[in-house]
Amino acid sequence: MTQAPERKRHNEPAASKAQLFDYRQAANPVRPGLTDPIPYRSWGPELHEQGPTGVLPLDLSAELGVAGPATSPALAAHFIRIEAGEGVRAAAEVTSSLFFVLSGSGVCRVRPADGSSPRDAEIHWQQGDLFVLPAGGTPLLEASSTSVLYWVHDGPLLSYLGVSPSAARFEPTHYSAAWMQAELEELARQPGSVSSNRVSLLLANRDLPSTRTVTHVLWAMFGIVPAGATQAPHRHQSVALDLIINCHPGVYTLVGTELNSDGSIRNPRRIDWQSGGAFITPPGHWHSHVNESGEPAWLLPIQDAGLHTYLRSLDIRFA
Repeated sequence: MTQAPERKRHNEPAASKAQLFDYRQAANPVRPGLTDPIPYRSWGPELHEQGPTGVLPLDLSAELGVAGPATSPALAAHFIRIEAGEGVRAAAEVTSSLFFVLSGSGVCRVRPADGSSPRDAEIHWQQGDLFVLPAGGTPLLEASSTSVLYWVHDGPLLSYLGVSPSAARFEPTHYSAAWMQAELEELARQPGSVSSNRVSLLLANRDLPSTRTVTHVLWAMFGIVPAGATQAPHRHQSVALDLIINCHPGVYTLVGTELNSDGSIRNPRRIDWQSGGAFITPPGHWHSHVNESGEPAWLLPIQDAGLHTYLRSLDIRFA
């Protein structure tokens, strides 16, 4: 597709960087070669199942035409593999970092950047835990047993804006696996849950009462897709970086841009789930989770919906 032609210059100096475009041809620049759309992409668990200690970015910066690493225009996702007895520094200039522990155990140490304490804050983590960290300091992740973590942060957003974080917007916060699991199981037992479109918990932070999100930028949902479930399609304007915590073969997501008259997705793309894998759901695309495995499946979508909620632009809709 060709780019919109620039309006003919009249009295504008030749050296000026000012431009004018015909609105009809330039109002929506999201197209290949200009502002590239967010692609479908998935990553399997083989990426982190073996190998040395290291950070493994899920990098689409070349496809998106942005500074990397980046998995979407605003967010960067990574797997972190840490051998027992070793450590990794999760270094990035961000306002929000989210870590989910796929396997293993260890401790996260971070010293306040403002010097308010000479000692490191510590978060001890184990399999299934989730924790978030605000701006400031460089976290050190030390594994007591070989571990894999999923790490999402908003560094690409700050890079695009050309800014550095000036203050922490929330305190380091830990969500234990035992607490989340117990709460979700109780929710699933409630009478109305069997017919609900979503059986999920939204993670929130008391420092952020207006958005009810895990950080002021990031949104996270700890959810279950029951055996035999076919969720009705829904969509939202935030990008989703979906982590599959656990599933059996036969669980998948259908994604597409349009609906049929019966509310199903027209010409959907099928994304098959793998335990420990991750995939992207582009913003504005209808998607539906289906579980034909005979066993429950667990997932953790992470989105930039905290920011969209603040901007009043999330626009979540259900078929």
